[in-house]
Amino acid sequence: MKPWIEAIHPYVAGKAGLGDVPVVAKLSSNENPFGPSPLAVAAMQAVVAQGHRYPDPASTALREALAAKHGIAADRIICGTGSDELLHLLAGAFASVGDEVLFPRYSFIVYGLAARRVGATPVVAPDNDYACDVDTMLAAVTPRTRLVYLANPNNPTGTQISAAEVRRLHAGLPTDCIFALDGAYAEFADADYVDGITLAREFDNVVALRTFSKLHGLAAQRVGWAFGAPGVIDALNRIRGPFNVTTTGQAGAIAALADTEWADMVLDHTTEWRTWMAREIDALGNAGLRAISSAANFILVEFAENGPVTAAAANDALVGDGIIARYLAVQDMPRCLRISVGTEAETRAAMASLRRFVERASA
Repeated sequence: MKPWIEAIHPYVAGKAGLGDVPVVAKLSSNENPFGPSPLAVAAMQAVVAQGHRYPDPASTALREALAAKHGIAADRIICGTGSDELLHLLAGAFASVGDEVLFPRYSFIVYGLAARRVGATPVVAPDNDYACDVDTMLAAVTPRTRLVYLANPNNPTGTQISAAEVRRLHAGLPTDCIFALDGAYAEFADADYVDGITLAREFDNVVALRTFSKLHGLAAQRVGWAFGAPGVIDALNRIRGPFNVTTTGQAGAIAALADTEWADMVLDHTTEWRTWMAREIDALGNAGLRAISSAANFILVEFAENGPVTAAAANDALVGDGIIARYLAVQDMPRCLRISVGTEAETRAAMASLRRFVERASA
């Protein structure tokens, strides 16, 4: 095993089950609680019988649908096995042993994995209250910086930096450094936002990444895509898997793009219940809880470091009630739980469980 591979800690996903405890709500992986659009389900069912044939290796129809949707060139789009694959491809194409890959503290865990996988050095810039701090990011740039990852809105924190700050960060990077703007939660963003697609139109060193896993509810199909300069996309195509997006995934994604009514319903629900969750959590502030302002489809909850009302104890209480949240000790955030927005019933159940725990622990 190469030493930089040995240094990798495998990705730990959010729990999917609780053993003998019946699951009331699975809110650990920021999934769409309503599932895919019915049109997407029908489109996937229609191609299941083609399972003995390899999928279109270039995802041609999907790229054309994305191009039409966003007003961009199809030959500047690459599709991947989720955006995760594309994040790894960027590191594989543009970083190596001796290079540095920069990202903010409390970022998506795949960034560090992608860097280490190719022998590059992950460089973590200090955060500003769980959000990207542009000044510390720019201070961390060196001549060895080859790739910068930024999730905006960010996972696992939900924080968003403004359009001006994103542009300031990009402006301070060397022109030969790839700036990967991860927009997995772009559809949920607040108003003061610059889409990575907009920047990638303007600058050859910007790559915009998106996914069908969140708003469109196609997490199981693993469909992501990226938009960038022709030379960058060519590099990624050289090293991607030859049949990396399934036939069902391609069909479902195309149909999901067309079902704007379904997407609008999911977005409206998420915005409404994210706001409600934040109020419920902040109402428990006397017990040391704080809802970090979120522009994604989840809320990060910060707890007191010590005492009876901690994140670990709250997680145990939620599990006892059949609620699966994401305890973030595995990401060096032992004071935090991340709770996805579920259906109304799931979301209310999670907040009721949390409230009961706080009341018991504080008594």
